[in-house]
Amino acid sequence: MKLGFTKSLSGLLKTRRRAARLLEKAWSPLRRKPSRPERPRLQTTAAFGSNPGRLVMKTFVPADLPSKPALVVVLHGCRQTPESLDAASGFSRLARERGFVVLYPQQIHSNNANKCFNWFRPSEVARDRGEVLSVKQMIDHALKRHRADRTRVYIVGLSAGGAMTGSLVANYPDMFAGAAIVAGMPVGAVRDAMSALRAMKSGAAPPSDGWGARIAEISPGRRSWPPISIWQGTADRTVNPANARACADQWVEANAVDRSSVRVERKPWGELSSWNAGGARRVSLYSIHGMGHGLPVKSRKPARSGSTDPFVLTADISAPVELMRLWRLPRR
Repeated sequence: MKLGFTKSLSGLLKTRRRAARLLEKAWSPLRRKPSRPERPRLQTTAAFGSNPGRLVMKTFVPADLPSKPALVVVLHGCRQTPESLDAASGFSRLARERGFVVLYPQQIHSNNANKCFNWFRPSEVARDRGEVLSVKQMIDHALKRHRADRTRVYIVGLSAGGAMTGSLVANYPDMFAGAAIVAGMPVGAVRDAMSALRAMKSGAAPPSDGWGARIAEISPGRRSWPPISIWQGTADRTVNPANARACADQWVEANAVDRSSVRVERKPWGELSSWNAGGARRVSLYSIHGMGHGLPVKSRKPARSGSTDPFVLTADISAPVELMRLWRLPRR
């Protein structure tokens, strides 16, 4: 009796498995074939120079690139990747619309555990040394490879990338036609990691000879600089908003602009302060009301993997789009 039951159960299981295979075969033609892995939107360039900072070079190049395109350099923040920042900010989409090349320098874990650019280490931000030289070599390589316009190189950086942006402009001002520092730090504010953390939290202490002196030490005697915009959320708990004001003071002093000449405009998204000289805006400070630590965009779209970048934040103004206007990169 027991043996017969076992045989019956075994037969039933075989029948079910056979039915399942037949059902699988019947449904298979109706199933969507798995898509091929998409080609990465950002391409890695292995050799671009001596690369003393040991950084990685990634680029996005539109398929229908015009002759002599502009080059936009984007420096990510801590715990970001070029891919996450690009997917959330839309710089590659803007590049397709407007016909420019995007360059993403990338930090690596062995340089910094949080993948921050080492803006606080003097050896990494000194002219023709460390990470700043690596980024300069990437720019030179991209200009040559894509026959880009050397008079239209722009740079934007977020957080640690914002602090590094200031150092790059201070060291190589002739290389850039415009720059943007987003939730960054003044150039020369600190000299080590511990003081960097304190300055980020509480605000960097102003030097006795003024913030502009830190720029003058790097490029003495210079009075002409690329136009610089500074972006900061008023509710930033990672980088104290006092640092954005210090950045503005630094570049106003570097441009020898009268600080009292500021023009303040109330906007739906916050407040815009600007300093003009020679009929042109030299320094601007975008203070975004209620925004935390990150890059403001009007709509934050998820990356294709379904993830989002936590440092790209929804706001009533889009920094990437506004930079296109400031840098005169119109739709084609």
